[in-house]
Amino acid sequence: MKRIAVLTSGGDAPGMNSAIRAVTRTAIFHDMDVVGIRRGYQGLLDGDFSAMDLGYVADIVHRGGTKLLTARCDAFLEEKNQRRAAESLAKQGIEGLVVIGGDGSFRGALALDRLGLPVVGVPGTIDNDIYGTAASIGFSTAVNTSIWAIDHIRDTATSHQRNFLIEVMGRNAGHLALAAGLAGGAEAVLLPEIPFDLREIADKIEKGHRRGKIHSIIVLAEGAGSGVEVAAQIRDITGHEYKITNMGHVQRGGSPDHRDRLIAARMGNRAVTLLMERKSGLMVGIRGETLSVAALKEILGLKKPLPIGDYELMKVLSI
Repeated sequence: MKRIAVLTSGGDAPGMNSAIRAVTRTAIFHDMDVVGIRRGYQGLLDGDFSAMDLGYVADIVHRGGTKLLTARCDAFLEEKNQRRAAESLAKQGIEGLVVIGGDGSFRGALALDRLGLPVVGVPGTIDNDIYGTAASIGFSTAVNTSIWAIDHIRDTATSHQRNFLIEVMGRNAGHLALAAGLAGGAEAVLLPEIPFDLREIADKIEKGHRRGKIHSIIVLAEGAGSGVEVAAQIRDITGHEYKITNMGHVQRGGSPDHRDRLIAARMGNRAVTLLMERKSGLMVGIRGETLSVAALKEILGLKKPLPIGDYELMKVLSI
């Protein structure tokens, strides 16, 4: 294999640049040419290709976002466009592709694999909802960003004896909210995967107030409900106002922490070596501190379970 390509797709995540760097430098180390595809699958359809060298990926290991840019591309769901993309790659002499992204990105990767192009996926999403890997690139940094916000809000919550509801990302998955809530010492975490009773939560918070607590913090995953509506319902039950902070896209940006840089380096390197071995249709994952490999066709569509032990622990520690 003499020429490979790399793209980032879907939502950006801190550490994607570290993965791009690892893919590029590993390939060059093994005397391969590397092509960067800008703007994900949209760029693939538009022929937005750029030759990559060592200088192209210099000084990006610490930067958030993705130098290759990213975009969502509904057109790539159509088989005719998938075939057009595969033909375009073949004309460029590209023999393998590394796709860095989440579930939707991997569906596109699997489509190209079925058309005969060797493809390996690297999980990159702050939601950490990809089945088959304990961690995805960006999750650790996003959790740390959320904890940073909780810590800062707790200071003013204490000073003003106020209650706060912090809404974090997680439309279909509560991994980010659970990790941030447990590590940040929240009184409650509301997740899309687990039904909750706001009256029970309100009673728990009221119990804390009666014993002298002067503030409380609730962490809400966006997929579990509207922060405005949840705060209003708890106010109606308890009579206490809740200030609302929506973290939004702040969680996606920023310099990746050491863990995201490490797993990005390891995963990007392994993705290239898998292509060199002429393997395809795979995703590089991680279990503990060890890299793992899973077949894309076996993991797509599967729901990654929440660490229920952490959810139960949070309930114990937040009494």
